[in-house]
Amino acid sequence: MRTRIVAVAATIALAAATLAGCSSSKPSSSASATPAATGTGSSQTVRLGLIMKFPVDFYLTMKASAQKWAASTPGVSLSTGTGQSATDDQGEINLIQSMVTQGVKGIAITPTSPAVIPALNDAVAKGVKVVLIDNDLPTWSKKSSVVSTDNLKGGRLAGAYIAQHLKKGGTLAVLQGVPGVPALDDRVKGMEQALGSSGIKVVAMAPTDCDQNKGVNATADLLSAHPNVDGIYGACGPPTLGAIQSIQKAHRGGNLVLVGFDALPDEIKQIKAGHETASVAQFPAKMGEMGMATLLKAVQGQAVQPKIDTGTEVVTQANASQFGG
Repeated sequence: MRTRIVAVAATIALAAATLAGCSSSKPSSSASATPAATGTGSSQTVRLGLIMKFPVDFYLTMKASAQKWAASTPGVSLSTGTGQSATDDQGEINLIQSMVTQGVKGIAITPTSPAVIPALNDAVAKGVKVVLIDNDLPTWSKKSSVVSTDNLKGGRLAGAYIAQHLKKGGTLAVLQGVPGVPALDDRVKGMEQALGSSGIKVVAMAPTDCDQNKGVNATADLLSAHPNVDGIYGACGPPTLGAIQSIQKAHRGGNLVLVGFDALPDEIKQIKAGHETASVAQFPAKMGEMGMATLLKAVQGQAVQPKIDTGTEVVTQANASQFGG
């Protein structure tokens, strides 16, 4: 069987983090702050905020798209804040509070966990509209909309690809993202659903917090415990990149399928180089633009869709050139 490493690389991958400040607020020591982008042509300026999990390509692309949208939208001022780790609930809470103090009328946020809900409730109580981007808080009913990947659907795409490229009855290990984060859990759930009657057996799962170094270590442990495993699925991009290092070190690159989620630029490079076979791509630029446009509509009192799917697609060597890298 021809060797392939499949990476369906993760975004949301690296889960979120200490957020540090918006444009005009005092940033915390662990987060970055970006000045507001402002559209022209209106004397009435609507202040909006965008809070992202951490500074990686996925969120930087989202940020750039949101800023481009704001710069071309009359009467809009956009402040952005970025955290640095997957578990920085307090950082996001601080940033939400800072933006509310600055007088934003709406916040688009990629939430770290349900721990940020009380701060979002306080924001909504003060008249701030909230749109969730990239991942949902399913139990929270006060959001205006969710603009994100259908992660269950994306997981199914990954599972179908794995079922096609692993032998019937083969074995699979899973690099989880952050267990308990619905978007990341759905990527694993969808993958398992799509394995269907393939007979492929999941022999182990390991959390990674969507961290590349943890992906290296988790993969090394998985290969030590299951040296003959046929495939590995990564629910985020960074740990999938880490997995490649451990797979190559174990000299398994020629006969192991690696599937990730995100199709990050480094993932695309690996696909083009023949070290990865595929990756489930998300579209962060669409999330940034559509998320901010939806937030503005909500602030203006217009009706918005409760859920907006920004799409997924499997990237292989055949179409990798369409995705950069």
